[in-house]
Amino acid sequence: MTIHEQQIQEIVDRETRAWDTQDIELLMTIFHPDMVWPWPPNAQAHDPMEWLFWAGRYDEERWSRNWRELFDTYTLIHNRRVIRKIAVTPEGDGAFAVVDVDTLWRDAQGKELRWLGRACKVYSKVGSEWKMTMHTGLLDYGTAPKSTPERPAKKQLRATPRKVQKQAFVLQS
Repeated sequence: MTIHEQQIQEIVDRETRAWDTQDIELLMTIFHPDMVWPWPPNAQAHDPMEWLFWAGRYDEERWSRNWRELFDTYTLIHNRRVIRKIAVTPEGDGAFAVVDVDTLWRDAQGKELRWLGRACKVYSKVGSEWKMTMHTGLLDYGTAPKSTPERPAKKQLRATPRKVQKQAFVLQS
């Protein structure tokens, strides 16, 4: 594992520790000031046309308040996270981690809140530290449309670049 991959492992582990201990200050250390967090309405909503924002651009006070409300309302039952992949840019200044998440919360009335699925956590190197710039909501890829050469998925785009003006590229369907 490269030093950059180790650093991404550390920030994912730090986030996990923050959830496990409900440590808002520790959680806030992972976010870039320009962080935004789109979220699908359910784990099968693979089309970003359906996604929404649960909060605006990162604001430490507002986000801390949101997490405090969660921690005050729910008890953490379990928080299981498995890193499936870490990828770092050749320049060592950008990275993402693919993480499978199974987190279960329960309130005083027994109502459960479950975070279950796969996330892509995107990071940027800021000075000497990594900060999360974006995080996809949790998706269930077991239900994602499957494709094979014999049966392409519906609405699948072929990554066939077509040169257009000024050397820009577009995907053609």
